Formats: sequence, structure tokens, C-alpha cells
Amino acid sequence: MNVGLARATASEWVLTHAGIEAGFKGAYFSGSIVGLPHDVPLAATSDIDVVVVTEGDEPPKKLGKFVYRGALLEITYLSWNQLASMEEVLASYHLAGSFRMNTIIADPTGHLGKLQAEVSRRFAELPWVRRRCENARQRIEDGLRAIDTAAPLHDKVTAWLFPTGVTTHVLLVAALRNPTVRRRYLAARDVLREYGHAEFYEDLLQLLGCARLTAPRVQRHLDELARTFDAAAAVAKTPFFFRTDITAAARPIAIDGSRELIRSGCHREAMFWIVATFARCHQILSADAPPAVRQAHVPAFEAVIADLCIASNDDLLRRADDVMRFLPRLWEKAEAIMSANPDIAAKPPIDPA
Repeated sequence: MNVGLARATASEWVLTHAGIEAGFKGAYFSGSIVGLPHDVPLAATSDIDVVVVTEGDEPPKKLGKFVYRGALLEITYLSWNQLASMEEVLASYHLAGSFRMNTIIADPTGHLGKLQAEVSRRFAELPWVRRRCENARQRIEDGLRAIDTAAPLHDKVTAWLFPTGVTTHVLLVAALRNPTVRRRYLAARDVLREYGHAEFYEDLLQLLGCARLTAPRVQRHLDELARTFDAAAAVAKTPFFFRTDITAAARPIAIDGSRELIRSGCHREAMFWIVATFARCHQILSADAPPAVRQAHVPAFEAVIADLCIASNDDLLRRADDVMRFLPRLWEKAEAIMSANPDIAAKPPIDPA
């Protein structure tokens, strides 16, 4: 399936399912499919991200991943209020990128089209780029400060891992790139090379703890993850927001996608999503699996985080502090990228009188 057919399939689902629901306000594409040419093949390790906009203060729970007419869709709901202000969208590093170009599937009120036109026009203005970088940096700080050392191991690891991974997003946003999820380290590496800061990439991997890991070691962790994944998928019942990421339909992304990175020589880059998926699997096992099943997979999880040099609460807090102390250097690189980026306008264009 190529990208064009995948988009058409997702659009069909929106119009025939979400579009007939009460409170439907529109839908648009998000994620890695944004900006891809229509005629390129869609990788088997990719899904099609769609955001459905609904009225009301609280959107429905995330529908998640499912297969529709041969395409793996991921449906997320967003409240109409979150898109009411052009300024709020421009300042949000997660929202703004989807409106940089026209990704709209349905727009019954016309508001999304007007919002997209304005966000696109001002997307590359330096004050807004900097605001989005600050938004990403704040997410790091807030996340690391919220680590609860009394929480279960899988929750503590998640609470440290995702804010640490947002260090890549600060750089991607500074370069006007998509803040991708699973391949974030690979994308950040490319940005740093392009802007002449390749040596800084090793610092990002050191923060994650995988700079010295070998491909065979990472492959062993992936093999254990595959077993853990299948066990979690078999028992999953609790409606966690990520539940559809741990299913047979989503297995090509979590397992095959990581294997693809390892085979291409990017084993260190694979570690972020391997650990994230491990933690999510253990959250499911903790809630839904018999104790014996859950315990059988604990050693593999402990082994993967031990390879990131995390074996205690003290280790976790120390690693969180390492990231916090790293932020001034990260910001210097983000500013350097913004300054060197030819597509960023230092001043907003003057509107004609």
C-alpha cells in the first residue's frame, strides 16, 4: 500500500464512522505520514495517525490502533477547545506540526482550514519556533519532577524514559522537523549532523544509557521483549491509553520496527522504544496477568534497564538529575540550530495595510 492509498483509506474511515457521530467537528492527519509523497510505499512498520476533533471539554478516550481495509490506523480524539486559539496551537510542539501544511480530512465548520492557513503562515517565525522548543523543554522538566519513587518499576521507568526522550524533540522542533515518536533518536542524529553538531549526539545517547551497547546485546533484549509482548497481548483487558499498541496488529511496529533498526546498524536508536514497550507490557501484565506469568517476565525487564545503568531508585533519580543539568547545553544547541536554519524567519512578515 502506498501513502496515497493509505490516506484515502483513513479518510474513508473518518467519513463513514467518525463523521456520523454526534459532536464531530473535523479530522486531520498527524504524525509521520504528514508530508510524505502520495506515491511512496507505506512501510509495514508504520501506521496512519488521524486526529478526530470533537466538541466538548473532554474528548473521548483514544481509540488507538486497528486495521481497516488493510491499513493500520491510529485514531486519537482532541477537544475542539484545544484548537480554538491559533496562538495556543502555534505554541504547542505536538499540535503545530500537523497544521504546517494542509492535512485536513474533514472540516464541516471551516475552522480547521482557517486555523491551518494561519498556523502555516506563521509556523517558521522565530518567536513561535522558540515557544515550541520551550514547550518541549518544559515537558522534560515537568515529567522528571513528577517521578514517584514509590510507584511500580514499570511506571518509574516510563516516568524517566519519556521526558529523557523529549531531549530529541527540542532539537527536532528547532530544525522545523516532525517530533517523531519511535524513531526520535535517529531523526535527532540526522539533524545534528546536518547542522554540524554530530558530536553532541553521543551525549543524548549517554543520557539514555545506551551509548556503549552492542547490536547483539540489543537484539537479545528485543527477543525477550517479543516474548513479553506476546504474553501481554494475550491477557490485555484493562483499557490503558496505549492498550492497542500491544496487540497482534501493532506487533510489526513495536517488534519488527525495532528489528529493522538493529539490522540497519541503529541498534542504540532502537533502545528507546524497546524499553518503552517493555514498560507498557509490564503495566498490562501487572493489571491483567496471573502472578506467575507476570513474574516470569520480570528478569528480562530488569536486565534491559540494568543495561541502561538503572538498578535502584537512587540510580533513577540520579539519571533524572543528569538530564536536568544537561538542559542548558541542550538549549544552546537548539538556539544554534534555530540561528542557522534558513527557513526560520527572525521577524514576522509585515501584513499589507
